Amino acid sequence: MADDMRPNMFPSLRYKDAHGAISWLERAFGFTRQAVYPGPDGKVGHAELKFGSGAIMLGSLGQPDPANPWPTATHGVYVYVPDADAHYARAKAAGAEIVRELADTPYGSREYSARDVEGNLWSFGTYYPQPSR
Repeated sequence: MADDMRPNMFPSLRYKDAHGAISWLERAFGFTRQAVYPGPDGKVGHAELKFGSGAIMLGSLGQPDPANPWPTATHGVYVYVPDADAHYARAKAAGAEIVRELADTPYGSREYSARDVEGNLWSFGTYYPQPSR
């Protein structure tokens, strides 16, 4: 669970060659591999790279899915929120364009995705990257 001293927003990136991107980000920018979870066809389903007290999330680009824009999005932001239901209700009431409905995920999060006023992709949910080991 996040506290006031730990980040709660994480840039999220998708790459054509996520394995290569991970290696390059480590070598060129000094990121540290925190977690890499396999996806279909040997691709990266989800990865977390740390840099100091910050982190990024990344994965492989995937096939279009009308119910979920993330597989083809090259970038976005994931924000940890302790109460995804309340956050979703607030965003919906304010007229946010919901592009992935609020739902429980197989990895234990409750989350949804929306676009901001200029079309940028955001996800809000209860998933929080684990602290460095």
